[in-house]
Amino acid sequence: MRLPRLKRIVLLLLILCTSLAFIGTPTWAETLKPPSPEESQSIQPYLDRVKQKVTTFKLKNGLKFIVLERHQAPVIAFHTYADVGGVNEPIGQTGVAHYLEHLAFKGTRRIGTTDYEAEQPLLDQQDQLFDQIQAAKAKQDEQAVQALTQEFAEISKQAGDLVTQNELGQIINQQGGVGLNATTSSDATRYFYSLPANKLELWMSLESERFLEPVFREFYKEKEVILEERRLRTDNSPIGKMVEAFLGEAFDVHPYLQPVIGYEKDLRNLTRQNVQDFFDTYYGPSNLTIAIVGDVNPQEVKKLAKAYFGRFKSRSQPPNVTQVEPPQQKTKSVTLELKSQPWYLEGYHRPAISDPDHVMYELIASLLSDGRTSRLYKSLVESQKIALSAEGFSGFPGDKYPNLMLFYALTAPGHTVEEVATSLNTELERLKTELVDVQDLDRLKTQARASLLRSLDSNTGMARLLTEYDVKTGDWRNLFSELQKIEAVTPEDMQRIAQATFTPENRTVGYILSKGK
Repeated sequence: MRLPRLKRIVLLLLILCTSLAFIGTPTWAETLKPPSPEESQSIQPYLDRVKQKVTTFKLKNGLKFIVLERHQAPVIAFHTYADVGGVNEPIGQTGVAHYLEHLAFKGTRRIGTTDYEAEQPLLDQQDQLFDQIQAAKAKQDEQAVQALTQEFAEISKQAGDLVTQNELGQIINQQGGVGLNATTSSDATRYFYSLPANKLELWMSLESERFLEPVFREFYKEKEVILEERRLRTDNSPIGKMVEAFLGEAFDVHPYLQPVIGYEKDLRNLTRQNVQDFFDTYYGPSNLTIAIVGDVNPQEVKKLAKAYFGRFKSRSQPPNVTQVEPPQQKTKSVTLELKSQPWYLEGYHRPAISDPDHVMYELIASLLSDGRTSRLYKSLVESQKIALSAEGFSGFPGDKYPNLMLFYALTAPGHTVEEVATSLNTELERLKTELVDVQDLDRLKTQARASLLRSLDSNTGMARLLTEYDVKTGDWRNLFSELQKIEAVTPEDMQRIAQATFTPENRTVGYILSKGK
């Protein structure tokens, strides 16, 4: 269970996840009645009741559904989980997974256009002209580039005149939908929103059509949107620049080293065919998992799923990530001089979410950096006053594969990154040499219980966790068994993990130094 660390703006930049929002956040109907105070102390009966309400089935084409009945409110949350993210991108096509996520909202042959038969040849002409422009640029033929660019603009205008902007979002909004959104991470791409309970078949129709015959219209217009997104999050952001450089240093071969937003050169060279090929490879039904949580009848869900999603043709299983990051042999370091207050980053390799010791890494991250009672905050910010903030989290930039536990601190005026580094390492050494106090560990476990309960408190949160654990760990039930694993953790376990993890040879450090100082 991931503890609630990913909430501040700095962390959003660090994770480099991307999202595309159209409609506001879920309303009151998404919030469900939490367990009673008695159950909060021992929530196993509550978890057992939740598990009993889960139904799973798989269509003949391989598409899996996880359905959780919750009849407290007449609303349903839908979560489509595509098991594909930044790690799956071909060399030279970084950013294509996120690009596809954007284009998945552009519609189909019937949604998002006034006349697809007239639009389709214009889209093909755009692609041909783009290739010709690229070839003319390679030859440095400026006259040809100028003429082709003008023709491209004319064709793009004709195609744009046929587009019905955000028609998918308008349909969902008009039918009482909320929370239409999507995110792309290193590990996965997720599409989700909620509808009133009587709109189940509408969702089946819209979502199946969206991934059965998508049309990647406005491809070149969206490219500029994504390039601007990269400029804001990375190129014009000191911490964004550092994260990209840090990952490139921490990982030698595993594709976690690639930025989810993509490198600028790759983004500029991406073609609509690249996106189509990526979709054909990774969006087959066997690579999709759908969670439906709320006021539903599982038998009705199954009947409608066969009718709508049963239309998807089976595809071969997409290629797996085969690169295995070798054990790090020495401390790595990256330094950037930027117009910024100095920052210090320190990361350590750790195993994937499926590892038996996963919960121990999560508890260590919570102990060190979860709020104002955390060790890093109390030491670096409150007591020594050498940092304005000092935090960290586990599972960076994803957790499906072996990843990093990352710590970071913004230095206070008049202090240096060296001071921060020394104090951070003092806290890590303390974990290696001293057993965690039993009362502190109990507090962490209580926080873990509360975190799980908050996650279970909404249909949307439950749908997200069910798909996440089912795909990454092989079974959605592991979501519930993780709490038992947390309860079993001892101070000796924490020390064992700290001693094995926080070693110089396993460390990568990053320094942002103020330019000109």
